[in-house]
Amino acid sequence: MNAPDLLRSDWMRNRTYDELALGQSARLVRTHKQSDIQAFALVSGDVNPAHLDAEYAEGTRFHGVIAHGMWGGALISSVLGNEFPGPGTIYMEQTLRFARPVHVGDTLTIVLTVLEKFDDSGVVKLGCEATNQKGQTVISGLATVLAPRTRIERPRPALPEMHLLFDPEARLNSWLKQIQLASPLRCAVVHACNEDALRAALMGAERGLITPWLIGPERRLRALAEQNGLDLHGCRFHPTSHSHAAAELACHMAAAGEVDLLVQGSLGSDELLHAVRALPGLHRSERLAHVYRFEIPSYAKPLFMSDAGINIRPDLEAKADILRLAIGLAHASGLPCPKVALLSAVETITERITSTLDAAALCKMAQRGQIEGAVLDGPLAFDNAVNLEAARLQGMSSPVAGDADILLAPDLESGCLLAKLLEYMAGAASCGVVLGARVPVATSGRTDSVRTRLGSLALAVQSASASTL
Repeated sequence: MNAPDLLRSDWMRNRTYDELALGQSARLVRTHKQSDIQAFALVSGDVNPAHLDAEYAEGTRFHGVIAHGMWGGALISSVLGNEFPGPGTIYMEQTLRFARPVHVGDTLTIVLTVLEKFDDSGVVKLGCEATNQKGQTVISGLATVLAPRTRIERPRPALPEMHLLFDPEARLNSWLKQIQLASPLRCAVVHACNEDALRAALMGAERGLITPWLIGPERRLRALAEQNGLDLHGCRFHPTSHSHAAAELACHMAAAGEVDLLVQGSLGSDELLHAVRALPGLHRSERLAHVYRFEIPSYAKPLFMSDAGINIRPDLEAKADILRLAIGLAHASGLPCPKVALLSAVETITERITSTLDAAALCKMAQRGQIEGAVLDGPLAFDNAVNLEAARLQGMSSPVAGDADILLAPDLESGCLLAKLLEYMAGAASCGVVLGARVPVATSGRTDSVRTRLGSLALAVQSASASTL
């Protein structure tokens, strides 16, 4: 007899010694998350860099951070203590063999099976096995417990909710360290007439990412720097009287090949992008697209999304263009074959929802080589695109489902809503860049922080440096 679904009831009910039979088993399924690593490290004090330092872990034979071995052991303990045999069980001995590492996103199935019973003492020996989503054995061992003799039913204790600290600054610094340039790129910083915009550009210069060309009112910029203790040493100036002139001059410099990227300062993005569109010599493709990069506390890797800034209701051809630009940015960021989820409200194809038809057509285009360099799947609902457990429960068999690198939004409205939801409700750190012109354009909102602006600059640097190789 197998236990149906563990850890779901509000009550805990044990199995007594007499109710246990040889061959009887119980099962628990759990998907490993980044937050599990952090929580286990906090409780145990085990801060081995193989678990917590992505840069170090990438250079190990496991090629990425892995779970603490005893995290899997703790899952075995939870089955024994909670359900099988459950309350009243006394742990006596445990052997464990760790056969394979567990990475973030792996789904473990823990199975405990009764192997031996000793009537005189009430001791029970249970075989323990944990397999991953590929059916490979990860952990095996033998548990020896003293099983309860009497029935125990207790309300399941209510535990406090754990909120782990998400440090976007640490993630940003880790990402910036990965951007290695032979020399700084020439950057037109357009009308950076507020402190955050100017400070972000100077931080990019300090990190060796750019050589800033400050385009705007020189006297005002120098006064702003002096007021806020900012050092303008090494910056070049191209004085202009107002933001319109700054945007036009920056675009002419980009079209002439004098700069490698544009960075939005304190002017509006519409004003800067209008100047980009108005100059034919700056066009690299027929379409511009905005691409977000998110660092989300509950997601183990960066997540890209497009388009939430420019194309309002993209048709199939526009979506294909947007995808090509987003895939190119993912390549520039070090993803040789990103996984692309084509979002919709449902996972089935229906003529009543245009985005499902577009998703199906885009997948076929990828199969025919019209969209290259990525694995596409869709239509996918958002939960199935980013959550392995949701994808598993829906019976999704796909290399993309639950592990997307890029999300293609059905339209600008849904993309913008999703972006704001991730930022304000999920605590995501975001940055963005506009692609499709001769040079990338680092964009930001008027109220964006220095960290966000520096992230957008870095994203544009990655794109520009890849295009010059």
